[in-house]
Amino acid sequence: MRAAEIAAGVRAGTLRAADLTEQHLARIAEREGEIHAFNHVMADEARAQAARIDAAAAAGNDPGPLAGVTVALKDNMCTRGVPTTCSSRILEGWKPPYNATVVDTLHAAGAVVVGKTNLDEFAMGSSTENSAFGPTRNPLDTSRVPGGSSGGSAAAVAAGFSQFSLGSDTGGSIRQPAALCGVVGVKPTYGYVSRYGLVAFASSLDQIGPFTSSVEDAALVLDVIGGHDPHDSTSIPQQHPSLVDSLQQGVEGLRIGRITDLPEGADPDVNERLEAAFEALAAAGATIVDVEVPAFTFGLTAYYLIAPAEASSNLARYDGVRYGMRVEAADTNAMYGATREKGFGDEVKRRIMLGTYALSAGYYDAYYGKALKVRRLIHDDFERAYTKADVLLTPTSPSVAFEFGSKGDNPLAMYLCDTYTIPTNLAGHPGMSVPYGTGAHGLPVGVQVLAGTLQEPTMFRVAAALERSVS
Repeated sequence: MRAAEIAAGVRAGTLRAADLTEQHLARIAEREGEIHAFNHVMADEARAQAARIDAAAAAGNDPGPLAGVTVALKDNMCTRGVPTTCSSRILEGWKPPYNATVVDTLHAAGAVVVGKTNLDEFAMGSSTENSAFGPTRNPLDTSRVPGGSSGGSAAAVAAGFSQFSLGSDTGGSIRQPAALCGVVGVKPTYGYVSRYGLVAFASSLDQIGPFTSSVEDAALVLDVIGGHDPHDSTSIPQQHPSLVDSLQQGVEGLRIGRITDLPEGADPDVNERLEAAFEALAAAGATIVDVEVPAFTFGLTAYYLIAPAEASSNLARYDGVRYGMRVEAADTNAMYGATREKGFGDEVKRRIMLGTYALSAGYYDAYYGKALKVRRLIHDDFERAYTKADVLLTPTSPSVAFEFGSKGDNPLAMYLCDTYTIPTNLAGHPGMSVPYGTGAHGLPVGVQVLAGTLQEPTMFRVAAALERSVS
């Protein structure tokens, strides 16, 4: 059942939010021990919210466009009075005094929050193996990773623990796990959704977006959570058009771009599904055009200077003084070092050191400054490509879900998982992953649809056509 159908039923009284919530909590109880999608299940809070929604509907009031629809939140989004840990020991047990804007928006829309999902610590990773609280497993094959960093959010939807979930995407952390778990994942235009209350990794790259089981649900959720927020200075100050209204428009006359200089590295089974997607869109009336994005290949290099640099600044606040873990020591400086040594995991420490080095005297211009120039080149190359094509199609991930431990000893191999997703974050453009059949081992393959700034309606038109072609 689609989210819109659920909400309509709850508003009409033919469905009860309490019953729907209990169904999802029962699924969580059945498989959570096997999958570990959650850091914290909010059963009591979910039941109370469901009861309020049912009471409002019974009184003749409209509970909202997501009435009774269950949602799981990545555990880097602040929830008042509920632990928000970023899957890090340094924030273990911390309870924010306020909600992220998206949390308040979801409550106002009638959604029921069932829990906070596991992630790679501070959203740094591509497999959810870096969580301080243990890895999340892919519900489709528990010997394999769900992707990352929003692996818990992707797994929650794939396992039926919630109707939808929210994740954050800094370099592919929504789209890559969506591809590996066989669900829809969307990174909107930078500034489309408020970041207020999202614990920062790299502030110029982070963006919140949904995981859903259908393109229609993703459109509905973005219609609800998108929009200007005065609490976020980077929030786009304009009204966004309805994405749900764009879904039935088809792709006839649209130009679908094939990037001829796309970096190699995708497995043959992934490339086969991408070719099938091009063929399906052509059969639906679209025109396939060749485009070039020369700077695309430099995305990974630029990202792993810019993102760690921003992370080294953002994570400096975790020092044992104001909130979170504190390790007592002989003096203040020793306490800083001991707290951060014990509180942060290896991957977070690696990125902090890399970012600090890139920003240090004598290296700023050589590394960080050049990376910013490459970022501008990537943006400009995309802009030129969008004069020739309405959207671009690429693989989302170079491979299907990989086995636990297969890349953990080789950080570069893990970083390469985001080859096709990172450039879009650097450009600030929207992108989404749509499940498009299966590849090796019968596991899902995701096709990535990319579009220009605020071209979400066109992106969703193409995504809906792709979904129809495999349904």
